[in-house]
Amino acid sequence: MSGRFVRSVCTTALIAGAASLVLPAPMASAAPADPPDQPVSSLLSQLQSLYRKTEEATEKYNATEERLKKQRDQVRKIDEDLADARIALTGSRDAAGRLAREQYQGNSGTLSPYMGFLFGSDPQQALDRGHQLQRAAGQRAATVGRLAENEKRAADLAGKAQDALNAQQTLAAQQKQQRDDVRKSLNQVERMLASLTGEQLSELRKLEQKDIGEAQRKLLASGRLGRSAMPSALGGKALEYAYQQIGKPYVWGAAGPDSFDCSGLTSQAWAHAGDVIPRTSQEQWKSLPRVPLDEIRPGDLVIYFEGATHVAIYIGNGLVIQAPRPGATVKVSPIAANPLLGVVRPDATAPALRAYDPPSLPSGSATGSDAGYGRPGAPS
Repeated sequence: MSGRFVRSVCTTALIAGAASLVLPAPMASAAPADPPDQPVSSLLSQLQSLYRKTEEATEKYNATEERLKKQRDQVRKIDEDLADARIALTGSRDAAGRLAREQYQGNSGTLSPYMGFLFGSDPQQALDRGHQLQRAAGQRAATVGRLAENEKRAADLAGKAQDALNAQQTLAAQQKQQRDDVRKSLNQVERMLASLTGEQLSELRKLEQKDIGEAQRKLLASGRLGRSAMPSALGGKALEYAYQQIGKPYVWGAAGPDSFDCSGLTSQAWAHAGDVIPRTSQEQWKSLPRVPLDEIRPGDLVIYFEGATHVAIYIGNGLVIQAPRPGATVKVSPIAANPLLGVVRPDATAPALRAYDPPSLPSGSATGSDAGYGRPGAPS
């Protein structure tokens, strides 16, 4: 669905947030530009667009990080298999070498089992010798077969190891580009915020909060939002974890325990409940069962924006817990603080609890702008 309101941006606390990303130190910024002579609504739209680009790049980064983790595991597994194959190949080569030496040293004058039977003094001994030679021949054939098989397996695994390493290097290069894209967007936000006057920033905050308030009132008045106050058993555990993270800082790419981005919070909440779900908001929207908004219950995940680039966890009464954006902290927000795309439920087949006593919200859990302003240290 088309989002009327696109979330805005962080304050100059982005500088501190970006420093925690293990990124290269930013180059010295040029002197702040003069305050743009534009309507506040236009400035808000520009800031919203810049932040949207940042979050899209962040979720791409997260998705690549997940693929890179799997690729590293694959490389490690193939390398272990290759090491085992090379050990087996060495053993089969040693056995083949012993076989060749034995044939060269001791078998040139040996009679065939048939000739030994005809001319030997003990026919039974000749028959036994024949059986031994047949077994030895079978062992020689098996040794040669193992050598050929181990050589082929080692060669195949060596090729797969190189392909897997190449794929890992490609993903690492993609991730670096995505990291640079995030940093570029954050720097654009920082420069724009630095160019605004305190009066402009104050007007931006008021306009943003007005938009959020209107969106929330319209949603609640529409009757589209479900009234269920009961999560499932696992949903209750996910909520308990989410409540405990309130106040921790947003850091892009983070999935706890000390900081989170939006999907890092939701994926970890459900992981701690015992249900592993995809890491990114896009994959959560793509792969988890969807439920209508009028059937939403606490513990469900609320997906935002057309590109599914933001996610929060529903706690009931029209509220969510979310990691909003750089410069902000994990907090309680109105469900309509961002444009809704839909709702997904990790444990769609689980029944709701008959009774549920939600954790108490810590003091200040809703403090701060849901759009990323109002953090101490903001330009003023």
